[in-house]
Amino acid sequence: MYKKILFFLLVLVLLLPGKPVRAQESTPATGPIYIIQPGDSLSSIASRFGIPLADLMAANNIADANNIAIGAQVIIPGLQGISGILMTEYVGYGDTLHSLSRRNQVSESFLRKLNHITSPSELYAGVGLVLPQKDDFSPLSRRAALSQGESLLELAVREDSDPWTLVQTNGLNGTWGALTGEVLYLPSGSAGDAEPNGMPSAFIKVSVGPLPMTQGGTAKIIIQAQPGVTLGGNLVDKPLHFFPQEDGSFVALQGVHALLEPGPYPLKLEATLPDGSNQSYEQMVIVQSGNYPIDVLLVVDPELIDPTVTAPELEWLAATTAPATPTKYWQGLFQGPGYFPDCFTSRYGYSRTYQGKGTDLKITSWHTGLDFCGGVGIPIVAPADGMVVFAGPLTVRGNATLIDHGWGVYSGIWHQSEIKVQAGQAVKKGDIIGLVGGTGRVTGAHLHWEVWVNGVQVNPMIWLEKAYP
Repeated sequence: MYKKILFFLLVLVLLLPGKPVRAQESTPATGPIYIIQPGDSLSSIASRFGIPLADLMAANNIADANNIAIGAQVIIPGLQGISGILMTEYVGYGDTLHSLSRRNQVSESFLRKLNHITSPSELYAGVGLVLPQKDDFSPLSRRAALSQGESLLELAVREDSDPWTLVQTNGLNGTWGALTGEVLYLPSGSAGDAEPNGMPSAFIKVSVGPLPMTQGGTAKIIIQAQPGVTLGGNLVDKPLHFFPQEDGSFVALQGVHALLEPGPYPLKLEATLPDGSNQSYEQMVIVQSGNYPIDVLLVVDPELIDPTVTAPELEWLAATTAPATPTKYWQGLFQGPGYFPDCFTSRYGYSRTYQGKGTDLKITSWHTGLDFCGGVGIPIVAPADGMVVFAGPLTVRGNATLIDHGWGVYSGIWHQSEIKVQAGQAVKKGDIIGLVGGTGRVTGAHLHWEVWVNGVQVNPMIWLEKAYP
């Protein structure tokens, strides 16, 4: 009887509908949240945090790595002991891990761990540094430097604070822990104005922008210096020329070459003090790609792409645009020199290949300016005030006009059918300086306009959109 009951129960179990067996469901990914910034990609985010791209996509259920939006939130897996919201801040020129730690009230060890920093030399100006975003907290901005012979108590009294707050804010070992000349952050509302740059005393304040720099861009360096200081320096391989501004600061403008490989490059600032002594500061700055496209193949007269012809003319042009005139002639925005100011046939930075007509000769080059629409005889105007330093025929550039706008800034107008100005003549923005033509190395009549900034051709569109300095 007992066996019959067991048999009956077994048959009943087999006949009942079974519940499907599922594989164990995966645990939702956890980790800090990163807010996607302009210029970010999933691959760059994965690289920044040192995690595989596949892990980042899997943690966020992303199937298409190209389908991301600025401001969106992504989980960063694998960061043990880190939580909350993360964001990117670009390192400024003169910033150190020390100053960034104090300004954001985050320990240096945490910043090193979060950003996989193994050496302080990795903090290039313009590089994106990941920082935690705190509720109801703004990075500290008020600061002051400890003067020679000054105690922390004296500095605190001077800045309407107290030494214990300064010790806590700046992570000092005690009231004795600050060094002469060290830049300290002050609590909100204090009146300090020293820059957190760790630079020599000759440099009161330094502003470098835009950061990161871009191929074809115009870099602007503004310095407030101690009285009587003479300034100089270099960006990449170009010497900087500083000129005084009305507010007492000094400014240098420098073009960034369109073919400069993206990566870190040196920006060195130098100061000669009234007593003849020298101080300097150097930091690497990031140059990013301008993302310039490829132009169509252009077939031209083979003589006009022969290096024995093109090289001497370019050397002459570089020498002619080398002087940095101390007078600034232009004011505000430049204007397009073309009759149709918003019509372009080719833009700056395009990668080009020229082929000699009827030959196998090919030369790879790039487009150094901005081409405006227009037929033969259409008027050309001066893009800004300046002095004409050359007006005449060139082999490659045809009938050419070169205008010195001052401070190392020049405009080149090529391929004219007729030149209406002469060397030594002053021109005003909007003055007619020539007529559109098809002279020199062209495939048709058009206006080619170049802007040179301290020996480098830059993107003219920037000068139409932004007033320098």
